[in-house]
Amino acid sequence: MSNIYGISRWLSVIVALLVIIAVTPAHADDDDDDDRGSKNGRKPLVINARWKDECGSCHMAFPPRFLSAESWRAMMGGLDKHFGSNASVDAADAAEIGGFLEKNASSGNRMSSKGSEPPLRITETRWFQSEHRKVADRWKDPRVKSPANCAACHTKADSGSFGERDIKVPR
Repeated sequence: MSNIYGISRWLSVIVALLVIIAVTPAHADDDDDDDRGSKNGRKPLVINARWKDECGSCHMAFPPRFLSAESWRAMMGGLDKHFGSNASVDAADAAEIGGFLEKNASSGNRMSSKGSEPPLRITETRWFQSEHRKVADRWKDPRVKSPANCAACHTKADSGSFGERDIKVPR
């Protein structure tokens, strides 16, 4: 009789674990370097010509999925003092770019490592810092220069691929 109770207890534990696994949300958006899911193994970079032209004229046009909609709204609201530069665009372009960024923003919560305000720098998100903790010493390399220089290590950053198979960290 005690054998039945032992088996019953183990089955209860297994069922409980399966329930926990089933109800735990899979935060695929929390790991943006996981490029699985499309037929060729890469998430396509959603493109908006105005965004690519305007943002890409000074720096890499960072994929919208790297910040939340709240962060992109804050970014677009402060283009007149965009990291020390005036990056203002006309109202129509601002509306188009802002709408594109918000529509394609991270659905996860991109928290700042500096507090509760929405992060304006991808490099200040907890996600980014966690993903890059093992290579943070490379920012000082003259070939890298900055954590914002994605293309220094991510060989296909310009096409939106940040998967581990496309990384070549300068040594």
